[in-house]
Amino acid sequence: MAYWKDWHPSKYATSDTQSSSTEPPYRGYPPPVSNPPFPFSVWPIGGTPWIGYPNSTDYPLTQALQSGPHGDWWKKSNFQIYGWVDVGGNLSTSTARPYGNLPAAYIEVPNGIVLDQATLYLERVPDTIQTEHWDWGFRFTNLYGLDYRFTTAKGYFSQQLLNNPQANGSIGLKYGYDPVMAYVDLYDPHVGKGMDIRIGRYISLPDIEAQLAPNNYTYSHSLTYTYDCYTQTGINTTIKWTNHWTIQFGLSGGCEAAPWAPDATLTGNACMGYTWSEGGDNLYICANSLNNGHYNYNNLNAYYATWYHKFGHSTWHFAWETWYQFMKDTPNVNNPAAAPLLITNSNGAYCNHPTELTCFAPEWASVYYLAKYINKENALIFRTEYFDDLKGQRTGYKTPYSSSLVSWNHWIGTTVVFRPELRFEHAFDSPAYNNGTKTNQFVASMDVIFFY
Repeated sequence: MAYWKDWHPSKYATSDTQSSSTEPPYRGYPPPVSNPPFPFSVWPIGGTPWIGYPNSTDYPLTQALQSGPHGDWWKKSNFQIYGWVDVGGNLSTSTARPYGNLPAAYIEVPNGIVLDQATLYLERVPDTIQTEHWDWGFRFTNLYGLDYRFTTAKGYFSQQLLNNPQANGSIGLKYGYDPVMAYVDLYDPHVGKGMDIRIGRYISLPDIEAQLAPNNYTYSHSLTYTYDCYTQTGINTTIKWTNHWTIQFGLSGGCEAAPWAPDATLTGNACMGYTWSEGGDNLYICANSLNNGHYNYNNLNAYYATWYHKFGHSTWHFAWETWYQFMKDTPNVNNPAAAPLLITNSNGAYCNHPTELTCFAPEWASVYYLAKYINKENALIFRTEYFDDLKGQRTGYKTPYSSSLVSWNHWIGTTVVFRPELRFEHAFDSPAYNNGTKTNQFVASMDVIFFY
């Protein structure tokens, strides 16, 4: 019944539901966009809850618990249980099995239907709107599906991916489990306009996109997002000094490495955000991983800039991101003597000379989203990007790429979303698609996310 009411809100409108649909309280600039149809209402950053804005969800399972026999306890505790199931499929000009659409992601299986994600969240979010007392929160996110292939970090059930070579030449089980987030938040409202300390495994701080399906404009991910850092395990501090300025700093074991994993490297991060135009613009600069940069399992040194901009009071906004990243001392795939240095699921580099044992492997990328709000149920998304894998370390092919996409987001209430899209991409210097046999790829795809 809860779903039926969510899908037909006008039939069940009451004074309570009408009052609950008004804008929730916040402390800061007004939220620049609407969620839904977009994946957020405040320009996103990782490693922290939004400071001064509501962070709670309102999904059916949590609603059922709050209206049940112990509903008052659930409401007072602010403890939430929720999740979603995300199923998607595509039609592609690539046909090679099992993952012929790569380097494109998360649509790597061509011409098929897959379970991308099934998630279960256990969560309490701190109240960052109030300014009287400290508060705390936690999140434990369970993810099962095809997408574990991208979120896996060494030391967290990574044997599913790294210790299971397949007869078809791929690595890892097709579907797997990952505890993709497991952290606590400690919130102090008395430092600036609020300070949050996050301890545990969390999503990498920068990026327009994120691993969890509803946090993205589109079904498939950009190459810019696919081949950078996903998660880190450590401690990160976020301080919102004013409505304009936010800073972040922290330490972790590096990208995709639990602190107890042999690949862990003490890694720092330092980021700064500046918001202006009454919240319509946000510029975010981040040194996401500062360490020795030595070749290891996704041990990337990465530097980001992201700009969000809403066009006045219009229904259009854009999000633009660029980054530069590298690994040093990367084994040369053209030198047989370097083969013993290679690490499973961490590509080597196409160095300039076959005699080199290792070399410096950089890459850079830029992605641009243009988004059009139609109404609370519908949005149009346009995406274009350029990605240059200068030594082939990220994708396995030494080539620049371009990619263009158009997507439609259609919501039914707040619990079901359809995201059909059309995507065309090109590898300039080397065939990279269809297991390295095609330079062009066209994919028509769609996913459906069902929240519970």
